[in-house]
Amino acid sequence: MPRGRYSLHDPHDHTPLAEEHFQCAPGPSGWRYVSRLTTPGGDPLGSVDLALDDLGRPIRLELHAGGWQVRGAALDGVTWVRTDSTGAHATEGNVRAHAFTGTSPAFLVATARLLRLTPSSAATRIRLVAFTDPVLAPRTVDQSWALVDSEAHPTDNGPLTVDTYQVTALDTGERHTVHIAGDIVLAAPGVELEDLQSPPSDFG
Repeated sequence: MPRGRYSLHDPHDHTPLAEEHFQCAPGPSGWRYVSRLTTPGGDPLGSVDLALDDLGRPIRLELHAGGWQVRGAALDGVTWVRTDSTGAHATEGNVRAHAFTGTSPAFLVATARLLRLTPSSAATRIRLVAFTDPVLAPRTVDQSWALVDSEAHPTDNGPLTVDTYQVTALDTGERHTVHIAGDIVLAAPGVELEDLQSPPSDFG
């Protein structure tokens, strides 16, 4: 069960935003990722709990940030409920989208798992609902993902396959690169893997 810590920063000016302390693992139903977020100074900032089924679809999502909570799942596209800390204000949403996304590296692993691309695959378009900081506001985004390289690197625990994806935001044309090994994001815009206490899980 990999566990460790990501640091999150603004991808444009590199301002530190948060530390994400996580653990994740494949299970009988698919894959689960849980984390707690703190400010760079160590104050609580929020949490992420994401579970995928064997096909990579989100069967449960729970986010906490900025006094707001989101619970969602893949249902008639994706469906979610967003509530404030008192529970007095709740709004439900539904979009014909494939999955969710956000600032957590968990969503990059989840999208890669859902698409299951190969280096010979054409770039694939995907529609996602993003929950944006700091108040988990929902926004529908369209992206294109392509697996441009998959390379095995020798390690003390055997070969480690690192997949390199090119991700394009279809509304702006902005492109960036994401490096993933198993269920761990090694590098992505705004994401640095600072600590990993056990090797990534192999989805097989």
